[in-house]
Amino acid sequence: MKIVIKRWGIIIAPMPSLTEFTVSAAAWQADMACLKDVRRTVFILEQQVPESLEWDEFDAVSVHVLAHAQDRAIGTGRLLPDGHIGRMAVLAAWRGRGVGAAILEFLVDGGRRRGDTALHLNAQTHAIGFYERHGFVAHGGEFHEAGIPHRRMTLIL
Repeated sequence: MKIVIKRWGIIIAPMPSLTEFTVSAAAWQADMACLKDVRRTVFILEQQVPESLEWDEFDAVSVHVLAHAQDRAIGTGRLLPDGHIGRMAVLAAWRGRGVGAAILEFLVDGGRRRGDTALHLNAQTHAIGFYERHGFVAHGGEFHEAGIPHRRMTLIL
């Protein structure tokens, strides 16, 4: 698989491929339709998260990331002002192809650039291994968000 990662407007290592995707910064107001489309598909439709829990006041103040392939949004994530990563979502057809890793790497890089010393997230328990492979460490007990088991994880930068 070949990946194109777009960081802060700069394309790194472009390699054309049928499975090519890009990851870039997104703005809530300008990219709301794409951001909501991915999150609605993954969280509301697939995982049955109530819509009232999906949209919150943090969307307007977070750094958002979008992954695109073939002119379609395929993944997203956000970084809150307090260093919390959340709303990581990749469409089912694109899972296991490095999209989530590229989104997470982009968000971690954004935290480093703005001077965060640690990043935190609440990982769905089935995804803990994914985050551990990227240096996050789980701590505390399991808890439920929107009826889904999670654990808190931290990455020291």
